[in-house]
Amino acid sequence: MDIHPPRTEPAPPTDADRAAIGEQLGRMPRGLRAVAHRCPCGLPDVVETAPRLEDGTPFPTLYYLTCPRAASAIGTLEAEGVMKEMTTRLAEDPELAAAYRAAHEDYIKRRDAIEVLENFPSAGGMPDRVKCLHVLVGHALAAGPGVNPLGDEAIAMLPEWWRKGPCVEQCGGASEGEQGEQGERA
Repeated sequence: MDIHPPRTEPAPPTDADRAAIGEQLGRMPRGLRAVAHRCPCGLPDVVETAPRLEDGTPFPTLYYLTCPRAASAIGTLEAEGVMKEMTTRLAEDPELAAAYRAAHEDYIKRRDAIEVLENFPSAGGMPDRVKCLHVLVGHALAAGPGVNPLGDEAIAMLPEWWRKGPCVEQCGGASEGEQGEQGERA
């Protein structure tokens, strides 16, 4: 893909959003706060989750990718070794490492604006390694281009997952794709 999907403003989930997210994941995510990004097809593709679950358990994964097509394509990148290559580049490229650290700080700042989780990492391996591209892509989509350099790179490697239309109408939800780590399951 040559362009980053358009940034969308976060919004409280509607009943239709909740239904679509449930179909995408095969369940409802825990701690759902907002639709953080909408796919060009119109459905949610990234949700924002609470930093702490209803039972008080810390949940540091703020942005959770829900689109099964995007998740499947990202899983393919992970299987091809993209995370290892990116982690190697972080160790070799101080400019990239600084930009990735800034992405980590942005992620923490956004999470702390909701609730501070003292001594909890951001997610996806930030700031020192790449552990989960799903998280980095979710952050890049929610924050917009230029905030997470490795999330932006991963997005640039993806096919236009929305081309075939809404994922829950075309592929039947999460059964077509893997969700990857994304920290803990939302």
